[in-house]
Amino acid sequence: MAAIELKGVTKHFGDTVVIPSLDLQVQDGEFMVFVGPSGCGKSTMLRMIAGLETMTQGDIWIGGENVSAKGPSERGAAMVFQSYALYPHMTVSENMGFGLRMSGTSKADTAKLVNETAERLQLTPLLQRYPKQLSGGQRQRVAIGRAIVRRPKVFLFDEPLSNLDASLRVQMRIELAKLHADLKTTMIYVTHDQTEAMTLGNRIAVFNQGRIEQVGAPMDLYRAPVNTFVAQFLGSPKINLLPYSVDKENQRMVFDEHTSFACEQLGIKLDWLRKGRQIGVRPEALRIFPMNSGGFKGVIEFTEQLGDACIVYVRLPWYSGLLTVKLGQQQMGFRIGDPIELKLEQDQFILFDGQANRVALN
Repeated sequence: MAAIELKGVTKHFGDTVVIPSLDLQVQDGEFMVFVGPSGCGKSTMLRMIAGLETMTQGDIWIGGENVSAKGPSERGAAMVFQSYALYPHMTVSENMGFGLRMSGTSKADTAKLVNETAERLQLTPLLQRYPKQLSGGQRQRVAIGRAIVRRPKVFLFDEPLSNLDASLRVQMRIELAKLHADLKTTMIYVTHDQTEAMTLGNRIAVFNQGRIEQVGAPMDLYRAPVNTFVAQFLGSPKINLLPYSVDKENQRMVFDEHTSFACEQLGIKLDWLRKGRQIGVRPEALRIFPMNSGGFKGVIEFTEQLGDACIVYVRLPWYSGLLTVKLGQQQMGFRIGDPIELKLEQDQFILFDGQANRVALN
């Protein structure tokens, strides 16, 4: 096991700055997830940690050692790729043991480590098969097994589940979580899928245009995103962002001439309200109220039935977008064209200022 520390890591591709300057500490034994949209620099950062991509500037420390000048094989890191990167002419056993053989490990020790790892990953019956004879999930387990047999200080995963179908992704997420609990080895996992990030990570680093917007435990980022980018990236369906103005005299949050909420009703101070420009409300946080009770009045424009829940898209007269609401089974009787009224609840919203940063309510 080993901690990882990134100090001022910078990456340029020609004149293009991909990662301006990045600092991050990954704790010993932690499962850290790098999440962000495509092209945000998360995979480039992972490849620099592995030594597969050169840095423009900065230092990378693994297990208390500066490995910036070391090659990939000298860093104690094992990487699992999205494409599996298996040799088609080798059996499962040969693929898993390839790195050990290249490092000079004896045949007996290689066979022992491969067999132990195959048993752990339920690959023993497949050891003599070739990659073309395996399913996508089996190939991914072989790629993970090849990393495990090396007994690395850290595991690096670059979108390893993106080629699998939905049911296999769920199964592999469970297996990866069990693997981390078993091995207790430091892991960094790159994904663009916020569900994977929320379910796998001890902590999440949210990337945007080569920078880390926020680092923290999944639910901390969900409940207290530092800005609207993090708020919108984490959570499904996406958070609603609604612009408002302030009636200072009556201490009210105003959306239009017919829709406003008193500070006292929302449990907030006027000073907090004045710092904000828009309010973030999760779809599951909105509550249905009787018509004409002082809430958001709108008309249902579209619905998505999910079995145990229903996503309702509401057209408001003063809002250019659609308000997204997630309803439980007991509230699933609505149809397109129905009027609906929704209310804000205390502690169920986030204020954002004119720079899209969260307003601290203290």
